[in-house]
Amino acid sequence: MALIRYSPWKEIETLERNLNQLLGDFVPTSLKDLNTVARVPAAEMTETEDTIVLKLEIPGMEAKDLDIQVTEDSVSITGERKSQTTVEGKNKTKTEFYYGQFHRVISLPVPVQNTNVTADYKDGILHLTLPKLVEEKSKVVKVSLGSNS
Repeated sequence: MALIRYSPWKEIETLERNLNQLLGDFVPTSLKDLNTVARVPAAEMTETEDTIVLKLEIPGMEAKDLDIQVTEDSVSITGERKSQTTVEGKNKTKTEFYYGQFHRVISLPVPVQNTNVTADYKDGILHLTLPKLVEEKSKVVKVSLGSNS
């Protein structure tokens, strides 16, 4: 009986190959290509009695480069961070920054008044204040019965 040396790295490569076959285009072909995966801004949502406050982390962009669309039940943010790196001569730049387009749609837990949304973009954080939709409260109506006398 021959001894075979066990290599855990071969098991990891086999697992990576099987996952890539299973998921196809959803996963980068190797772990080295993780920087090519489209990134979306991180979000934080706080709900108060009257409003929903949504904060998104979008550093390195200007407000004019953002497209924000609000419906009664969702918020859509689209933007593009353009590369500002210039290479002169034989210099090489290695970067971990993400450049390119992103698009994120966030579902809201309750309907909002999309005509009264306020937005503020400062220090790379987008603040959206979304007032909740005020439903007309049920009116109580007194009904009088006519007497049959």
